[in-house]
Amino acid sequence: MKRPTFFSSLFLFLSLLSPAFAENVVVTPTDDGQVLLNPGMGWTMHFYSNVIKNYGSKLEPSDTLDWFPGCSTIYLRLPWAFIEPEEGKFNWAIVDTPAQRWIAKGKKISFRFTCCESWLRWATPEWVHKAGAKGVNYNYGKGPAEDGQLWCPKYDDPVFLEKLDKFLAEAGKRYNGNPDVEFIDVGTFGMWGEGHTGFDLRLNQDDTDKMSKIHIDLHKKHFPDTLLCVSDDISGAGNRQGPWPGMDYALSQGVTFRDDSILVQKHPNHWYHDKMAQAFWPTLPVILEHEHYGGSKQRGNWDPALLLQSVEDHHASFMSIHWWPDVLLDENKDVIEKINRRMGYRLQLRELAYPKRIEIGQPFTVDWKWANAGVAPCYCGGHPALTIKDGEGGIVSVLVEDAFDVKSLPAAAPDQAEVKSAKSEFRVGLIAPVTKPGTYDVFVSVGRRDGTPTIALPLPGEDGQRRYKIGRIEAAGN
Repeated sequence: MKRPTFFSSLFLFLSLLSPAFAENVVVTPTDDGQVLLNPGMGWTMHFYSNVIKNYGSKLEPSDTLDWFPGCSTIYLRLPWAFIEPEEGKFNWAIVDTPAQRWIAKGKKISFRFTCCESWLRWATPEWVHKAGAKGVNYNYGKGPAEDGQLWCPKYDDPVFLEKLDKFLAEAGKRYNGNPDVEFIDVGTFGMWGEGHTGFDLRLNQDDTDKMSKIHIDLHKKHFPDTLLCVSDDISGAGNRQGPWPGMDYALSQGVTFRDDSILVQKHPNHWYHDKMAQAFWPTLPVILEHEHYGGSKQRGNWDPALLLQSVEDHHASFMSIHWWPDVLLDENKDVIEKINRRMGYRLQLRELAYPKRIEIGQPFTVDWKWANAGVAPCYCGGHPALTIKDGEGGIVSVLVEDAFDVKSLPAAAPDQAEVKSAKSEFRVGLIAPVTKPGTYDVFVSVGRRDGTPTIALPLPGEDGQRRYKIGRIEAAGN
């Protein structure tokens, strides 16, 4: 018979002496493939896409696209004139009614308020013009004309800016710092709020950069506590290589990037600014908008593989639903499923090791291994936690790893996620609350430092509060 070594005898002695040296439970979960609704990412539904009937008009009041996998946000893009048809008299119901439908389901809202449209003469309210704001009559696609059917403000006109400042101040009272607001576009400059002026004012790039700075500053003034974004086209729709002073300024102000050109044209002009996005995505979520699906498909520009590639190349956290949502889903299920596995962040618990048996009030060690299988960081961050529950689902102990933030998990190419390890020392029932000896369920979660779960994980066994059962533990003691 083989004689025990000194170290094996020591280990056996310590195991008998203290539960802290007991056998470990090692869990190696696999990603179950489910679609995750998480903060700071997801599909954004164009409920209003400039034209009010597009694309929420066919939805019943109770329909918040719970059936569209990954839809997290309602996007309300509409002209200023529809909200303030008379000076100082506001039609906030046009925004708040659909917004409250989504908020009631725990989803987010986002906005763009525009001042120039290709289909509406008075996107900026007519009363602003009558108050003395200067602008240009023009015909869409042809440019300025004395008898033009459309009107565009001069975006630095003092009267226009005074009235716009007051409007945004009112919007800021309602939506700045509102926890239900995901992001707000700087959309008061350029055609459709995208920064284009070639259709109307015909500004050169230097003047465009000056105007965009004015409107970025105005939004920062009234929405200092809200994520803002601006269209990449303020720096030139076809400017692939730079310089991009307007977007550089946006980045310096913490305003993120959105690209509204996805699949508007065929390859190789399927998008222009993935290179520009590289400056933004390491610290700010990137927002993508594909072309109106029906129009892109009709012109032969739609390519599901390129839609997925746009998420990869831009490291996108958001993608639009820019068509009738049932049609988009029915005809693109496969690529939507693939995008949902990569868009934004996807936190994976690769391994968890904890003692099978612990002593109440005494320290024990937990080893974690985590990875991010998404294209972007988890910008909101979060801390892993173990929650121990009794057979009735009551919380016996909440144990949070303060020193490890999942925000540090890097994005990576498909199937190349970097695994990061962390080690925690916990105690159950130290001083209080009273903890009885017994065998308990162990749940894992990621969320706030206080143990409140906030991030869904691709794991089975969810308890309805974003905690996931991963095993059992025995607590011993008096």
